[in-house]
Amino acid sequence: MEDFSNIPQLTLRLFDFNVDFNTETIIMTWIVMGLLIVFGFLATRKVSFIPNPFQVVGELLVSAFYNLTKDTLDEDMTKKYFPIICSLFMFLLLCNWLGIIPKLSEPTKDLNTPLSLGILGFLIAHYSGIKTKGFIKYAKEYCDPIFFMAPLNIIGELAKVVSISFRLYGNIMGGAIIIIVVSHLIYSLILPPFLIMFFGIFVGSIQAFVFTMLTLVYISLQVK
Repeated sequence: MEDFSNIPQLTLRLFDFNVDFNTETIIMTWIVMGLLIVFGFLATRKVSFIPNPFQVVGELLVSAFYNLTKDTLDEDMTKKYFPIICSLFMFLLLCNWLGIIPKLSEPTKDLNTPLSLGILGFLIAHYSGIKTKGFIKYAKEYCDPIFFMAPLNIIGELAKVVSISFRLYGNIMGGAIIIIVVSHLIYSLILPPFLIMFFGIFVGSIQAFVFTMLTLVYISLQVK
C-alpha cells in the first residue's frame, strides 16, 4: 500500500532555517500549468466561426463562468474578476483529474495547494472589499451588531479559509485512500478502475466547482 508519510522532499537552507518543498506536488502543478497553457494556445490559435474542439470547450467554459460571475457581481466587477474565477476552476479541475493518469497524482492531495488557493481567495476578497468600500466602512462591518462581536467576526472570516481548503483536501485525499485500500483488497480487478473514474472525474469536478463558487461568493460578500 502506498505510504502517505513518505513524501518526496527537497530541503533548502534559507536564513538558518530548513525549508522543505514537496517535489511531487511541484512537478504535478507544473504539469497542470503546462496543460493549461497548451489548451489556451490550441483554443485560441485559429479562432473561426467553425470552431475546433478546443475552441468549443474554451467558449463553453468562458460563457458559463462569465454568466455565473455576472449573476453574482455587477457588470464592471464581472470583467475584473471573471478571469481569476474561470482560471481557478480550470486549474482545480485539471489538478483533480490528474490522478486518473497512472503514475501521476493530484496536487490538491497536498494540503498546501488548496490552502494556498484558499488564502489567495481570502486576500482577493478582502482587498476588493477595502478597495470598494474604503477601509473605515470595511472595518466597521466587523463591529456589527456591536463592537464586542469584532473578534468573532474576524475568526469567522479566517474560518472560511480553513473550511474551503479542508473541504477540497479532504475529498481528494479521502478518494485516494479509498482507491488504494479497495485496490489491495480485491487486487485491482473490477471496482478500482470505476472508483478512479468516479473520484477523479465526478467528485473532482464537483469539488473544483464548489471551491470556485465559494471563492466567488466570498468576493461578492465583501464588495456588496
